[in-house]
Amino acid sequence: MTTTFQKIADWIRQADGLLISAGAGMGVDSGLPDFRGREGFWKAYPALAAANIAFTEIACPDAFRETPELAWGFYGHRLALYRRTVPHRGFEILRDVAARLRCGAFVFTSNVDGQFQRAGFAADRIYECHGSIHHLQCLKPCRDDIWPAGFEPRVDETRCRMTSPLPPCPHCGGLARPNIMMFHDWGWLDANARLQAGRLNRWRAETRNPVIIELGAGVDVPSVRLFSEDQARFAPLIRVNPRAPERPQRTEGVSLAMGALEALEGISDALYEAGFWDGS
Repeated sequence: MTTTFQKIADWIRQADGLLISAGAGMGVDSGLPDFRGREGFWKAYPALAAANIAFTEIACPDAFRETPELAWGFYGHRLALYRRTVPHRGFEILRDVAARLRCGAFVFTSNVDGQFQRAGFAADRIYECHGSIHHLQCLKPCRDDIWPAGFEPRVDETRCRMTSPLPPCPHCGGLARPNIMMFHDWGWLDANARLQAGRLNRWRAETRNPVIIELGAGVDVPSVRLFSEDQARFAPLIRVNPRAPERPQRTEGVSLAMGALEALEGISDALYEAGFWDGS
C-alpha cells in the first residue's frame, strides 16, 4: 500500500490540476447516509420502511404531486441534515492539494448536499450533475427559474412528514420542489448544471496534466464513475471505494478499497514524505 500511495504522490506532484469526482460515499465520513441498497435507505428512514416506500418512489416528482407532505418530509429532513453537517477533514486535504497546483481543482459530483461549498471550494469550480437540494424550482414547472431554498423545514421524523408550510413557487403559487434530477423526472430544470458543465469544460481545456481522484462513487447510479472513466483517457484515475474499487484495465491509475477520509489521509502522508507540502 505504501508503494501505491507513493505512486499517487508522484502523479499529484507532476500534475497541474486536480479533478475531483465524488459520489455519496464522500459524505459517509461526515456522518451522512449513502442509501446503499433498500435496507440502507430504510435504516435511515424507518417511517418509509414501515410504509414499504423505496428510494426510487419517494425521490420522484410524482411523490410531490401525490403525497407532498411525505415527499417534503424526506427532502426537508435531508435539507436540514446537510445544513448542519460539518465536512470531514478529507475536504480540507483536497483543497490544500489544489491550492498548490497551477490550475487548482474542479469538482464533478452527483451529490446534492452542497458539502464541497461548505468546505470552502469555490462555487464556480463545482459541477453538480444532479442539481442541488439548496435550490428550488416549480413542480410544474411554470417557468425556467430556480431560487435558493431559503426556508427552515420542520419535519415529524416518526412519520417523515413536513409539518411546516410547504414551500410555494413565487411565480404561480403552486408547489415548489428541490432543483434535483430525480427518478422518472421530465421536469428538472438543468440550466444551472449546464452552466457548471461549461465551466468544467473550459477548465479542462486549460489543464494539460491533470490527475483524477474519484471518491465514493456508486455503481447503481454510475454518473460519477462513467465521467471519471471518460476523463481517465487523458489522466491517471485514483478510484477510492471500499466496496467497488475496480476500474477499467485500459486506464492508468490505482484502486483503493477504503473510505474517502482514510484514503485522503494516506495520500496526504505520502505527499508529506515526498516534500509536496513544503514545496520541495
